[in-house]
Amino acid sequence: MLAIVDYGVGNLFSLAGSVRSLGAEICVTREAAQLEQATHILLPGVGAFGDAMTKLRETGLVPVLRAQAAQKPLLGICLGMQLLFDKSHEYGEHAGLGLIPGEVCPLADDLTDRTLKVPHMGWNALDIVPGRESDPLFKYVQNGEYVYYVHSYYAKHCAAHTLATSDYSLPVTGAVRSGQVWGTQFHPEKSGDTGLRLLRAFAEL
Repeated sequence: MLAIVDYGVGNLFSLAGSVRSLGAEICVTREAAQLEQATHILLPGVGAFGDAMTKLRETGLVPVLRAQAAQKPLLGICLGMQLLFDKSHEYGEHAGLGLIPGEVCPLADDLTDRTLKVPHMGWNALDIVPGRESDPLFKYVQNGEYVYYVHSYYAKHCAAHTLATSDYSLPVTGAVRSGQVWGTQFHPEKSGDTGLRLLRAFAEL
């Protein structure tokens, strides 16, 4: 059973629909017991980092997620991926879950092409880091396939854990991994067949 964490932040309906379309058993929950019983955990998220971490702490699930991340596959999506890092600089400095080393910083500050818009919104090719093609998350996904992004902040100082990037006048961190914890800055549930194949690979981990 795949558990989608419901902490009041995220497009749960779209993600749940995508996972169900794969034939996987899912539950949308904020109950610790269900996360502990699940085989896989999905952590979605949209909005601001600080608000999301506050809501996540209010559920009491932060220690549960940290413990479960050492035992089973966990996938953070968009803001959910950003929450996996040590900290974010979105509207101040906020501590994250600390499951992947690195920090989340404003995309606008680092763009080399200042004519590009922020938020970064739309389809971009996935550039898998050489040597990372065999990661099980890419079991059904090839280098160069397109995925859908919507974000204004991105992960930095995490090269050792980066699986893939996408070009937006700089290499935007697109997918990361540390142990059994994965994250995608893009939205698999909005990335058509490519995203569904990535979710299928995650469900098979």
